[in-house]
Amino acid sequence: MSTTDSNRTLSSSDILKQLTATLEARKSASPDDSYVASLHAKGLNKILEKVGEESIETLLAARDAEVSGNNEKLIYETADLWFHSLLCCRISALMVRQYSTNWLGASICLVSMKRQREKASLQRKTYDPQGYRGV
Repeated sequence: MSTTDSNRTLSSSDILKQLTATLEARKSASPDDSYVASLHAKGLNKILEKVGEESIETLLAARDAEVSGNNEKLIYETADLWFHSLLCCRISALMVRQYSTNWLGASICLVSMKRQREKASLQRKTYDPQGYRGV
């Protein structure tokens, strides 16, 4: 959550909706005046390139944060990655509600798949007098 003033707190959903509305408005601006418009003018491949670039920068920042204990750059790079990912979703005409619902569904699905793999791994183990080993 983020507080905009002393009387109003915005939920994550509110922030995402406001950002989406801003991105939509800037999409039709002059590419010379708006970074968002310039990326839209260059097309989906340029936006995908930026998502890839920001992904790598986020990974490098995470590694650096682990070593230094300073998360400032990781936070910045993660926000940049989310921003460019949202641009990608917008140009692909993915609405905020679909994005939020699918994100939650995908997270639940991934956790379920991980648990199933762990369970299957345990079931493949057989008893060996020298210890457990996979079959």
